[in-house]
Amino acid sequence: MKNPLDTPCVNGGFTAIFRTLGCIGDSLASGEHESFDGEKIDYHDYYEYSWGQFIARRCGLTAYNFSCGGLTAKEFRQYKGYNKSFVPEKACQAYIIALGRNDMKYWDNYEYGFGSIDDVDFERPDNNRDSFVGHYVKIIQEIRILQPKARIFVVTMPVSDTDRGEKDEKADMHAEFLRSLPNYFEFLYVLDLRKYAPVHDGKFRESYYCGGHLSAMGYLLTAEQMMTLIDDIIKNNPKDFTQVGFIGKSVHNIREKW
Repeated sequence: MKNPLDTPCVNGGFTAIFRTLGCIGDSLASGEHESFDGEKIDYHDYYEYSWGQFIARRCGLTAYNFSCGGLTAKEFRQYKGYNKSFVPEKACQAYIIALGRNDMKYWDNYEYGFGSIDDVDFERPDNNRDSFVGHYVKIIQEIRILQPKARIFVVTMPVSDTDRGEKDEKADMHAEFLRSLPNYFEFLYVLDLRKYAPVHDGKFRESYYCGGHLSAMGYLLTAEQMMTLIDDIIKNNPKDFTQVGFIGKSVHNIREKW
């Protein structure tokens, strides 16, 4: 099977059809840099280095970081910027959701654990069960309430040689769940870094990491990977994106797919 990342789309490609992009995620969506003074490690959300802002500069769009270091799907509503950021005036044409890494540490403590699609109340999101699946899907449901025709891209975690045993199995579970979501939501697509991105091994970390997080180069590389995958999705599903210009508007073309 062809790997879209074998031919990187460094100019943004069709990602540039979106004028607004919401970036929902944890430290890796926030351009987090890890400092070390010889004794203490500190973490800094440098949003200007996030993959979302690299995409914004490359494509000439406006990107909002609905993210912070340490964020989980369960805590999304409680994170420090939610109430002033995830609001109607910042509703976006497209969203990228990159959550799950932090949830892996905690979902065994959720009432329903990792969960399943049975944990979702498709009519009333607040009734979703306390599981990773329930909390993650609630974010998608809230986007749909805020911007019903937004195009949503969910991100799997790349393979890492530091993920072993249970950690690797959880990352696989996370990926399989995300790959199932297009069966339940229209205009939702998977940016499958676990399938297509290079393995995050020692050689990769030497080039693209700063401590335990990505470096500026790593965030730019991630942005290019995302833009390439979005461009590939649009090229292979052009009818899904014909009316992007009408997202958030009061009019559309009834003769086209909406």
